[in-house]
Amino acid sequence: MSYTNNVSTMNTGATPHRKNAARRSRSDSPYQQRTSQRDNPTQLLIKQAVDYLIQQLEAGKSETLTAYLSAMARFHSYSFGNILQIARQRPTATRVAGIRTWNEMGRFVKKGEKGIQILAPMTGFRRRKSGDGETEQEPETKPQPVLIGFRAVYVFDVAQTEGADLPEFEHSITGEVGEHRDRLIDFLAQQNIALEFNEKIAPALGVSYGGKIALLPGQSKAEEFVSLVHETAHELLHKAERRTMTTATVRETEAEAVAFIVGQAIGLEIGRASSDYIQMYAGNTTLLAESLEVIQRTASTILRAIRSEEAIQRNQVVAEVA
Repeated sequence: MSYTNNVSTMNTGATPHRKNAARRSRSDSPYQQRTSQRDNPTQLLIKQAVDYLIQQLEAGKSETLTAYLSAMARFHSYSFGNILQIARQRPTATRVAGIRTWNEMGRFVKKGEKGIQILAPMTGFRRRKSGDGETEQEPETKPQPVLIGFRAVYVFDVAQTEGADLPEFEHSITGEVGEHRDRLIDFLAQQNIALEFNEKIAPALGVSYGGKIALLPGQSKAEEFVSLVHETAHELLHKAERRTMTTATVRETEAEAVAFIVGQAIGLEIGRASSDYIQMYAGNTTLLAESLEVIQRTASTILRAIRSEEAIQRNQVVAEVA
C-alpha cells in the first residue's frame, strides 16, 4: 500500500512537510555521538547491523530491509540492537529463546545448530559510601538494581529446535483487525489526538495535521487500520525538531515502515517494504540508523497500546529482553 500522498493535504495551521528541509550534520546527531563511544557494545552492534543493511541494499538485495522490519514486528519486545542482530543472523526467525527456556517447554536444540548471538544486560545493586570510605548497602531501603554492563548470550529460533508442540500464541486472522482498531482509537484519545473521516482529503487515504487525523471514508477495515497506524506514526514521530530535520520522503517512509511493522504483527498482509529506502539517506549511515531506531520504538509503542495485557504476556513467553 502506498502512502506517498498521505500528508500532501495540510491545513493552514500546520507547517507543511518540505522536501528540502534543513539537514542536521553528522557531528550534531545525538546518535552519532552515541555510536562514537567505542566502549558501548550495543551501539557497536547496531552500527555493524546498519552497515550490513546498507551493503545489502546497495547490492540490490532489498529483501534485507523487509527482513529487518519483519523482525521488528515479531520481536518488538526486544531491544533495538538485538532485533537487528536477530534479523542479520537469521532473517527467517519467528520465535527465539535460550536453551533453558526451550528445554522447559519440552523442546531441544537440534545437533549442529548455530546460536543467534545477542546482548543481555548485567545488573548489580547500588551501594553508598560510608563515612570511613567503605561502601555499604542503603539501610532500610530496597537495593536499586543498576546496569553494570552487557554479556553475549545465544538464543535459537523455534525452527532450530525439536520436541513438544508449542502452546498456541495469539495470531490474528490475516486481514482481520479485530479489537485492535478500537484500541488504537482509544490510544489516540489518550494522546489528545482527534480523529475524523473526511471525503475532501481524497486521493489521500489519511492526513496528519498535528493533533488531528483525518481518514478517507470507504476503506476496507484492514486498509483503514493501516492508514490510521501510518498517520499515528506521523503524530508521534514528526513534530518539532524531528519534522524540521528530516525530508518529507524520510518522514513518509518512516510512517510507512511503522504501518508495515504493526500491520504484520497483528497478521495483516500489506506487501513488501520499499526497496528504495536506502536512497533517501544518501549514504548517511548515522541518519539511517537513527531512523530505524525511531521506527522500532514507535511501532513498539503502538503495539503495546493495541494489544491486551493477556496477549502481551503470551507474546513474551519466549522473549528474553535485553
